[in-house]
Amino acid sequence: MANELRGRGITVNAVAPGPTGTDLFLNGKTDEQIAQLSKLAPLERLGSPEDIANVVSFLAGPDGGWVNAQILRANGGFA
Repeated sequence: MANELRGRGITVNAVAPGPTGTDLFLNGKTDEQIAQLSKLAPLERLGSPEDIANVVSFLAGPDGGWVNAQILRANGGFA
């Protein structure tokens, strides 16, 4: 898509979030499961919706203007 929009000043990126503490993610999981999932990433916590929003804000703002055609993993190092 970035190539199709070339020359128009439009950037095309995607955000790939890791485990994020939302109602949808937490629903149906036990406290033990959540604790285990929280330890998987090197940062040893679940992401927050604000963590993901900050990445999107960066990409949509002036500081992200040179980032194009990328998938940005916002996952605390979760592999």
